[in-house]
Amino acid sequence: MLSPPVASAPRILIVRLGAIGDVILATPLLCALRDRFPNAPLAWAVEKTASVLLEGHESLDQLIVLPKRWLKSPKGVWQLRRRLKAMNFDIVIDAQGLTKSAIVARLSGVRRRIGFGDKWGREQSRWLNNELVYSTAPHVIDRTLQLLLPLGIESPKVNFRMPQSEADITAAESLIEQLSLGDGYGMINPGAGWPSKIWPADRYAAVARHLGEAQDLPTLVVWAGDQEHAMARQIVAGSGGYAQLAPPTGLRQLGALARRGRMFIGSDTGPLHLAVAVGTPCVGLYGPWPSKQTGPYGPGHVVVEKMTLDGSTSQRRHASSKYMEAIDVESVCRACDRILRDDASRAA
Repeated sequence: MLSPPVASAPRILIVRLGAIGDVILATPLLCALRDRFPNAPLAWAVEKTASVLLEGHESLDQLIVLPKRWLKSPKGVWQLRRRLKAMNFDIVIDAQGLTKSAIVARLSGVRRRIGFGDKWGREQSRWLNNELVYSTAPHVIDRTLQLLLPLGIESPKVNFRMPQSEADITAAESLIEQLSLGDGYGMINPGAGWPSKIWPADRYAAVARHLGEAQDLPTLVVWAGDQEHAMARQIVAGSGGYAQLAPPTGLRQLGALARRGRMFIGSDTGPLHLAVAVGTPCVGLYGPWPSKQTGPYGPGHVVVEKMTLDGSTSQRRHASSKYMEAIDVESVCRACDRILRDDASRAA
């Protein structure tokens, strides 16, 4: 069935509520819409935790921040419905493919609700959305961009255009000066949203030692939350003096620090995808979830992956630590050396 014609400046709502990494991976969808419809009013519905990443985005006209537990509040649902209907959207794109994101699309009252019709249209989303796309691309960015096919947008250029304020720049440059990292640094983030994606802290420490001894490159260890803080302190303690512990950093400051770093090392998590989005070469450590689906996107990055799990999301979430522990220190050090070598070649 042919898709209906699209106006030159349609009012479009993107629904991608969370999590942090997933919101970052959906920003090329926003950028592609802006490139195709330069005068279209574009809005994004997102939950509060990830909303800070989209504030001030040059391609976005309006940010609709949903409060915590909005779906469990009949009053909150009614208020959201009234707000969305008043905005008179022409098209909604459900880039998440869950019941709750499809409910947001349905609450808008929009007739054209584009979503996934295949396995990525999970739970009840395939029944709540009414214009279904059957994706063929393995990587989540390319897969999400295929939601634009009904709008006549095919294989757009991938851009992130992550916003950066003067306050972000000032905070990052102040910290760099304070820690004497002005001659360059690498970044390590040891955390992950799932325990099955965590690489051991002592191995990160060994990589930091290697960068200091072999490459004369200090490392800044960034973290969020008590568990990551403990891991970060362990990395610094085992680094032979080559790693420094970052103070608590917000997501915007983290992005500003990554922009100025020479490389970023971490597993499949939000900070890694943020570093990719701001143009920092990354070493991605991948275990149960395959890198072909969520690996660092584009050239200039290196993936270290030894074992993956062919299973459901739940099975991967609760997978054994063996998938990450199969990654050896030497392989990660070689990946770091390769990035720095390539960087030096480009600078020559």
